[in-house]
Amino acid sequence: MVEAYILVQTEVGKAADVASHISKITGVTQAEDVTGPYDVIVRAQADNVDELGRLVATHIQSVPGITRTLTCPVVHI
Repeated sequence: MVEAYILVQTEVGKAADVASHISKITGVTQAEDVTGPYDVIVRAQADNVDELGRLVATHIQSVPGITRTLTCPVVHI
């Protein structure tokens, strides 16, 4: 199991709508609109890195209102 935080930048005024839409995507465990340099922070999980990449590239990045994402995989050191 691979887990990651996905930091999302949105168009102005779209953070709440984007977070709501993303929270319904399979594999997303949490999506919150926040303040700061990113507008939404998402926690997601997938069976492997390839599936995580597909989740981000095909499902999350296609949500209307998103301008940029940064995926940060969780590591256990």
